[in-house]
Amino acid sequence: MLEIKNLSSYYGESRIIPSLTMSVPKGEIVCLVGRNGVGKSTTLKSIMGMVKTPEGSILLDGKEIIGKKTYERAALGIGYVPQGREIFPQLTVAENLELGLQVNGGKGEIGEEIFELFPIIKTFMNRKGGNLSGGQQQQLAIARALVSHPKLLILDEPTEGIQPSIIEDIASAIERVNKELGITILIVEQYLDFVLSVSDRYYVMDKGEITLNGFTKDADSQAIQAKMAIG
Repeated sequence: MLEIKNLSSYYGESRIIPSLTMSVPKGEIVCLVGRNGVGKSTTLKSIMGMVKTPEGSILLDGKEIIGKKTYERAALGIGYVPQGREIFPQLTVAENLELGLQVNGGKGEIGEEIFELFPIIKTFMNRKGGNLSGGQQQQLAIARALVSHPKLLILDEPTEGIQPSIIEDIASAIERVNKELGITILIVEQYLDFVLSVSDRYYVMDKGEITLNGFTKDADSQAIQAKMAIG
């Protein structure tokens, strides 16, 4: 599905990622974990074409996407939920969802599966996004990314600032999106218990490089925590 090979990423003249290689196989949930500031969000922005990536390769279904603009990558089937959610607070829930259709040129409709995954969304269709709680905004942000029917969904810190009961709802929704809708998922996260509970494989990042990776079913959470604690 997604193959990153020897990728370098820059903010301005500062190289954040020196040479990254990782993969997200079709049909899997993959998590990328690490401390703050090690390059996790930069990795996602690199995939979306939002930072400079002068070296290396990003392949989606075997086709090179480096050089394509962000909206072109979205049109190829990548749904992206950034850290902080970035919903439009002055628009209603319905209007926020409709913006997700712009990836497909405004065509299509909001499928009933969205409301099955996130029942609270249907209840609040006429409420402004800014009046939702943090957990409700996160559900809206994920729903907005799903209305375009992506084949790869990218989530940046989906549990940030969210109460535990809502985190459980989001975990359940992520698993259903993967299993029932057949969408491959890449999650960046610091909450280790959350991602290990939903993912098929993991990567640990430090200073822009992968220091540990493997299948989640074989994961040693203490070893991963130790890697994440290294400064």
